Amino acid sequence: MHQATSASSHPPPPQRPPPHYHRTQPTPTYPPAVSPSWPPTIVFSAAHTRTPSIMADLGMYNAPGQPQTDDQAQAQAPAQQAQGYGPPQGYGQTPTPGGLQPQQPPPGPPRSPYQQTSAYGPPQGPPQQTPAYGAPQQTATPAYGAPPGPPRSPYQQTNAYGPPPSTSPFPPPQQASPYGAPPQQQYGQPPQQQQAPYGGDVGGIAQGMAGMDLQPGTISKASRKKQRAHAYHQLDQAPDSNPGNLPAFSPNVGDNLQQGFLSGPTPQQQMPQSPGIPQFPLPAAPSFVPQQAADPAAFHARQPAGMNVSQQGGKVDAMAIPSVPRARDAAIQHFRQTVFPTLARHLPPNAASDFVAQDQGNASPKFCRLTVNAVPTTAELLASTHLPLALLLQPLAKLRAEEEPIPVLDFGEMGPPRCRRCRTYINPFMTFVQGGSKFRCNMCLFPNNEVPNEYYAPVDMAGVRVDREQRPELTRGTVEFVVPKEYWANKEGADSEGKGGAPMRYLFLVDATEGAVNRGTLEAVTRGIKEALYGESAYEPVLEGQEAEDGMEGKKRRLPKGCKVGICTFDKDVHFYNLNPALDQAQMVVMPDIEEPFVPFDEGLFVDPYESRNVIEPLLDSLPGLFIHIKNPEPALQPVLQAALQALQKTGGKIICSLATIPTWGPHRLVLREDSKLYGSEKEKQLFKTENQAWRQVAGKMVEAGVGVDFFLTPSAYIDVATIGHVSATTGGELYLYPNFVVSRDSHKLGAELSHAFHRTTGYQALMKVRCSTGLQVTAYHGNFLQVGGSAADVEFGTVDEDKAIAVMFSHDGKLDPQADAHFQSALLYTTQAGERRVRCSNTVAAVTEVARDAVRWADQDAVLGVLAREAAAKMLEKPLKEIRGALTEKCIEILAAYRKHCVATGTPPGQLILPESLKEFSMYVLGLLKSRAFRPGSSVSSDLRTHSMRLFKSLPAPDLQLYLYPRILPLHTLADGDGFPDDSGHLALPAALRASFAFVDDGGAYLVDNGAHLLLWLHAHVSPHLLSDLFGPDVTALTELDPMLYELPVLETALNAQVRNIVAWVASQRGARKVAIQLARQGLDGAEYEFANALVEDRNCEERAYVDWLVHVHKYVQLEVSGERRKADEGMGIGAGLDAAQSGMAGLRPGYW
Repeated sequence: MHQATSASSHPPPPQRPPPHYHRTQPTPTYPPAVSPSWPPTIVFSAAHTRTPSIMADLGMYNAPGQPQTDDQAQAQAPAQQAQGYGPPQGYGQTPTPGGLQPQQPPPGPPRSPYQQTSAYGPPQGPPQQTPAYGAPQQTATPAYGAPPGPPRSPYQQTNAYGPPPSTSPFPPPQQASPYGAPPQQQYGQPPQQQQAPYGGDVGGIAQGMAGMDLQPGTISKASRKKQRAHAYHQLDQAPDSNPGNLPAFSPNVGDNLQQGFLSGPTPQQQMPQSPGIPQFPLPAAPSFVPQQAADPAAFHARQPAGMNVSQQGGKVDAMAIPSVPRARDAAIQHFRQTVFPTLARHLPPNAASDFVAQDQGNASPKFCRLTVNAVPTTAELLASTHLPLALLLQPLAKLRAEEEPIPVLDFGEMGPPRCRRCRTYINPFMTFVQGGSKFRCNMCLFPNNEVPNEYYAPVDMAGVRVDREQRPELTRGTVEFVVPKEYWANKEGADSEGKGGAPMRYLFLVDATEGAVNRGTLEAVTRGIKEALYGESAYEPVLEGQEAEDGMEGKKRRLPKGCKVGICTFDKDVHFYNLNPALDQAQMVVMPDIEEPFVPFDEGLFVDPYESRNVIEPLLDSLPGLFIHIKNPEPALQPVLQAALQALQKTGGKIICSLATIPTWGPHRLVLREDSKLYGSEKEKQLFKTENQAWRQVAGKMVEAGVGVDFFLTPSAYIDVATIGHVSATTGGELYLYPNFVVSRDSHKLGAELSHAFHRTTGYQALMKVRCSTGLQVTAYHGNFLQVGGSAADVEFGTVDEDKAIAVMFSHDGKLDPQADAHFQSALLYTTQAGERRVRCSNTVAAVTEVARDAVRWADQDAVLGVLAREAAAKMLEKPLKEIRGALTEKCIEILAAYRKHCVATGTPPGQLILPESLKEFSMYVLGLLKSRAFRPGSSVSSDLRTHSMRLFKSLPAPDLQLYLYPRILPLHTLADGDGFPDDSGHLALPAALRASFAFVDDGGAYLVDNGAHLLLWLHAHVSPHLLSDLFGPDVTALTELDPMLYELPVLETALNAQVRNIVAWVASQRGARKVAIQLARQGLDGAEYEFANALVEDRNCEERAYVDWLVHVHKYVQLEVSGERRKADEGMGIGAGLDAAQSGMAGLRPGYW
């Protein structure tokens, strides 16, 4: 009998629960400045007024009040004090939200004592309305008029990106925050700019590049307008005329470069400086080149002068090129206002937007992302775009609380209905015929599939089943089916505690060698295991109808019932522990025979952690002291893995292993393979893979047994990540690397990540298969898994978790019907942590097009980037890095050149570089890929770090990959009153992110830098002592007084401290496998400043170009490609030599960064 846990069709999403943000009612008093120059007099300009809100009825945040005249402002503003820190009285009051009055701007906001003032007000002009977010546009008008007066300084970073109006039929997710209105604080609000509608002229491109022969691009007319209707999608065609309001970024970066541009350094260009009163002993951000001319970071961020990009000349405006932070901020604001409907004609949301999806039968982009959402009909048409046809899958992706859970359906012994020919599972796109007695497959189009009697239901006049709305498998894009016995992992009969498999077993392998004890790794790991089993992270809030456990009020255990754990330690021997709850204390059993390892006992090895809590907790507390006097410096890891495999052979499970030193003891020991002489050579790829067959064999056997391994490595030197990481990558596990581990700084992060690895949603004994429509075929998989057979064979995982993503490549084996849609279905067969055997099906549908322009317009930038990164990472084991870097550059040029040739009107001037709206930041992400540790040239990256980065690329989901390539940088010294506190809708108000360039860094500034793996707190050498006191405590007034091992902020009763802690909490809520721990990067003091330098991906660093130079370089070759001169130019220098020669010309522009 069919049973469904959820049978809802398309209800609105549930109300978003309020977040837990810190709050405070600060009333700080600040002592007089020590020096007469600090703080300077604060002047509030009457020109600073907030621009009227746009379309408040569509969910915009601010609703302005009455205007304030200059006389009123002067009457309210008391005399300014020369001494003192806070703003003058009369400022800082937040206007009460009221009705929409666009003609009457509100009073000017107070000034921040951390921010440079400006004498120029925001640009004036009527607000512009923009189309819906995400939908490819055909026509557009410039979103900005010519701003009056001098341009704003690029250093005045304000949140100028208002959310675009919502067109979603669903209400926006609201939050009823317990926080209330943000407290009035002593920090002023940064000057506001006019709200910039998303999708318009990015950065005022038409105005900013007016003198450069840079104009918006055009889109060619389609050959003919489609009259036939698609089943679920419709592709509109562009009009004939040159569109006036095209939202796509279509700049012309020009051509005819000067000969000296790529061959040597050029004079520095001075950018206009915003007038204002300095706030620091040194002027805050006076220009792109700080006053300290010797600072190499500023040298890298400088703008080359005299860079002719066209016959008419001109300079590239760095503020006008596509901005990744602007796109992210706009997407975040938009999807805080609305829900993404999965069957609407919209592009998938920006992966970093943390959107809420409404499943309408097409799987959420959190699970499936197609590189092109309009699939070309033929292979030739697809090849003309140079875009890959692929699916980026994250099958167990975590959903937000507002989203409906995945329904679990049990069809009993008959199993879910499937197509007889291709074995596709029942899904919303299958049609029922002959009165509902048969169904037609949407993949192979087989029409004679019999409907089982138990599943039969009549159809209405439209051919739709009358019970469709009560069938989640017919209305939801992602569902789970409980599989019948033929798919059980243990066919002879599963464990009585589960169904189809046994509840998961976890085995902790803890390194107890001398190095692990001395560096504190053993103590940190045991403390992390204890936190994972019994700490705060081991519990979650109870749901309605559930009971609290272990005396925790309102909380229950996160570990599913029936799961068991075991603990082993190892050095040159293996130590098993009997954890039987009947014992008074744990019993150690030493296995010295590592040549033929075995498990000495069964009973008591795996136990319920809560039944044996009185045994496990004392054991974990005593382990660091137990091994402190044992001096075994060399671990034997391979025999330990063999013994662990034997322990989990019958049931499967997960191994969590710590390691501090390269395992050089016992059989199949590892040796020091690191050889810096191989860096940059043809043989360097040998360092990225393992040649040890014993390690390969144990990894394969683990996958067969359904065992996965997570490693936590804390080395101080080479540890052979290529060999050790091969086991975790093949089994579907993860490798966490902590180079130069310091226990006081890194133990918190290690413990949090170990707890997450223990509790995250995980399946084991997993097998994945992907099916597609007739006319398409699977050609390859890219990711971390085991694949036996050809490149298109099904992939197997020992374990698969919520943080893993893979790419599936497709090709044409026939011609697609343009009147039908293209369908894709992924099926992941796995055993849950509770021991139930299920298959998770995700269904994706895309339109079919005969026009190359439509394929590009409907391209998903995040999916294309994820596929490209995985392909490049897979080639690292076969090709030299030089060839891979050239291939990445070549792919970027080919995609943009193909769009220029096939998708743009023929009358467009050849000197224009036109970027498609869907891929406008693609060039920047490719540059970030080239600057990453995996593909960076030179000998500055060790093989361990390079291999680790390579495997990260093969498993990172789209949101994490985007941040890894282009970090998020948030300024803290210019926070407004409302930043860091919930807004009226309950969402945390965030400051506008900065572009990743030192040109936008203020002298005296403080910044949070988040790359998805690390969270840096960078502090300028001239940071305000008052800011330090507010952020770290009254005893801290200088950078040297800070603890370099700090990993979290203290809790203080100051507004700035509460704001920053709330922002850090928000960043932590966005993280997946990598958890948040603050790492200080004080200018000139901490080694982490090197990481900050690498995070500035728009600057000239990592032996690569700056963003502006990169666009010019790409445009040069795009122009050659379009004109047909590319082949001739390459032949004159040898294939690929043109790119290499241009890159070698950058040698004179690469001094040491720090």
